[in-house]
Amino acid sequence: MLYEKGTFVLDIRYYEYKINLYLLHGYYVEVFYHHLLDRIEKIDILDSTHSRMKFYADQIKLKNILSK
Repeated sequence: MLYEKGTFVLDIRYYEYKINLYLLHGYYVEVFYHHLLDRIEKIDILDSTHSRMKFYADQIKLKNILSK
């Protein structure tokens, strides 16, 4: 459902994970992909109080600068 109905926003590298961020029905959803094990380990609603938010914010700022 996430891949068919959700909208991909961006991805970040976080420790051993590549985390894809999607927007689905008004919620941001993180997909934690462990690239060494080649599997999705967790899918969860984004916790906006987590320190990971800085990584998303940095990516968004970088994309805005590059698009100008």
